Amino acid sequence: MISEWYRTRDYQFLAISDHNVLAEGERWMKHSEVLRRAGEEGWQKYLARFGRDWVETRGDAADGTLEVRLKPFDEYRALLEERGAFLLIPSEEISDSVGGAPVHLNATNIADVVQPLGGTTVREAIENNIRAVEDQARRRGREIIVHLNHPNFHYAITAEDLAHAVSERFFEVYNGHPGVNHQGDEEHPGVERLWDIANVIRLGQLEAAPLWGVATDDTHDYHHHGEGQSARPGRGWIMIRARHLTPESLIRAMRRGDFYASSGVVLNDVRYDAEGAILEVEIQPDGDAVYTTQFIGTLAGEAADSTRPQDDEAGDAPAADVPEIGQVLAEVEGTSASYRLTGKELYVRVVVTSSLPHVDPSFDGQLRQAWTQPVGWERRVSP
Repeated sequence: MISEWYRTRDYQFLAISDHNVLAEGERWMKHSEVLRRAGEEGWQKYLARFGRDWVETRGDAADGTLEVRLKPFDEYRALLEERGAFLLIPSEEISDSVGGAPVHLNATNIADVVQPLGGTTVREAIENNIRAVEDQARRRGREIIVHLNHPNFHYAITAEDLAHAVSERFFEVYNGHPGVNHQGDEEHPGVERLWDIANVIRLGQLEAAPLWGVATDDTHDYHHHGEGQSARPGRGWIMIRARHLTPESLIRAMRRGDFYASSGVVLNDVRYDAEGAILEVEIQPDGDAVYTTQFIGTLAGEAADSTRPQDDEAGDAPAADVPEIGQVLAEVEGTSASYRLTGKELYVRVVVTSSLPHVDPSFDGQLRQAWTQPVGWERRVSP
């Protein structure tokens, strides 16, 4: 039913991830549990859409033994996929924790379940789980991509953690769940701010490649729309420039940074001319929406040396309070914008904000946005 929701709304690829499990094997669920999770409405939708010849049950509702078979991935993909139009990709949310702090990563195009490996620190847990996925990719000979989920969930992951776990290249710059503290609070920076701080540490101190940002739904509720701030679908996604609609082609494009994240703004094009040092975006108009394009970056120099931990005992200002990190280098209104890098920037990225409100906001006052990947950093990172 989840796959069908996305397929009928013109999504072209989808990865459904659940906590530490893949949709495989013979599994049955009590009908009473199905109703508890999806309600009678969800159950009837399932029957109406796919029919009794697809929906398998056993037992008897009268004595409470009625069960429903959970369809494994390899079965339901055959019913939904369409060549060149809609692709399903197996995925897992590796759900780990360190000292009670949640450390969640999505492994996409995975073949086998990865059991969370833990670690003595958040950074170690991130690295351990990424190594486990990379080991599977080598053993299975397949492309698998890993991204770090919702860093501000329980405020479990700091910018320093994001920076120093250098084997991680992707993280969620936007997650549509209303409980992930996207905007931060008085004591914690918002997620975009974390991105800039982490990338300044990586490029300014560690000679490591920057993080790239993805957007996701993190959906949990498909049937009870309108009932409070639930986690509903359609809030965040990524747009990839790839030649073929295959997991391999999509993942390779992501590794090149040839994609952007969105919560409602569509870009016709993103171009970066490395030789001419020009970054350009073209925005797809949407009615009478007004677009503001900000070129965000950090200049090399003092700011790059000002990335001190938030608990720094020397009394220095924490990185979150350094205004030179992630500053607006230029701002343009309209459906096209460009910026010429001067060579002083550690990186430059783009955030485009529409004047239109999000169609289903996850936080108050949310507008539609798009985020491109940082560019101009390559010469600062050793091969």
